[in-house]
Amino acid sequence: MASVSGVTGSGSNSSSSLSATGVQATEDRFLKLLVTQMKNQDPLNPLDNAQVTSQMAQLSTVSGIEKLNATLQSFTKSQAFQAVGMIGHQVLADGSSVGLKGGAGAAGFELSGAADSVKVAIYDANGALVRSMDLGKQNQGVSVFQWDGKTDAGTVAPDGGYTFTVKAAQGSVKVDAQALAFGAVQSVLMDSVGPALSVAGMGQVDLSQVRQII
Repeated sequence: MASVSGVTGSGSNSSSSLSATGVQATEDRFLKLLVTQMKNQDPLNPLDNAQVTSQMAQLSTVSGIEKLNATLQSFTKSQAFQAVGMIGHQVLADGSSVGLKGGAGAAGFELSGAADSVKVAIYDANGALVRSMDLGKQNQGVSVFQWDGKTDAGTVAPDGGYTFTVKAAQGSVKVDAQALAFGAVQSVLMDSVGPALSVAGMGQVDLSQVRQII
């Protein structure tokens, strides 16, 4: 997968145009041959309508596939341009990391439904529990929480990287919670699937995982 800081679309446009031209030329040749055959057909042995219909259906299918491919290429290029515009911005996306700097840290979560109990547990690099936070009631959707850098013992945790988990419940029923982390977009990665983001401290992040852009 290659990293890019910008996107140019001349290559894909050229290939799409050539492909479209090739399909059009094939259609033209087929129609000319069909008209010629019909003009010169033997009245006692006319063309088989079923064969003609089948050939036209196949040609229509090929043309439709080419047009679909051109549309998908255009859509992918549009996504790539949007992704490049995110470079340098902070995004909130799937992840369980939280960075602490100057006694301040922030992360988030997404709940599948409303919850009357949401608890966050923050761990250091060795997996030791540093801070437990009871966030109480939270609505369905994306929420962001702040960490003041304090430990459960009341001391100040050193700056650095930490991880966290989220547990949510509505009464006695568990509510699914997706941990979300903040990170700066460093570059855009392109492959056959489409654009993805390279985010500091989070690695590769698909566009579908991004919940907020700051």
